[in-house]
Amino acid sequence: MIIGSITDGIVIDHIPAGRGMELYHYLQLEQLECQVAVIKNAPSTKIGKKDIIKIGELIDLNLDILGFVSPRITINYIQNGERVKKRHPVLPEQIVGMVKCKNPRCITSIEQELPHIFVLTDREKGIYRCRYCDTRAK
Repeated sequence: MIIGSITDGIVIDHIPAGRGMELYHYLQLEQLECQVAVIKNAPSTKIGKKDIIKIGELIDLNLDILGFVSPRITINYIQNGERVKKRHPVLPEQIVGMVKCKNPRCITSIEQELPHIFVLTDREKGIYRCRYCDTRAK
């Protein structure tokens, strides 16, 4: 399968295999008018298999979402067919509204308008816990 190169845009590379569509939805890429390609299970010498997302224009990305999914992700910014910048996201200190608390006794289960907030508790292992009940995020 051949997916062409892009002239101006963003390539999100080294996404853990099977998580590309999840990122597509988290980043709300379906709302874009430009071309977006999601490549699943591409071969990778570093991690075996990976997903890749190619976006046909330069946009602002939510780096917290990318960092939460995997800090190993590589974000390449392309202009005139050349990579002009390369970034790696970091684990955010907290995530809001991305993950829902699974604890049925958590206040967020009763108070529907409360935002689901998870706080980074172990940077080495990438563990997030609910701000309200301390339940671990999956």
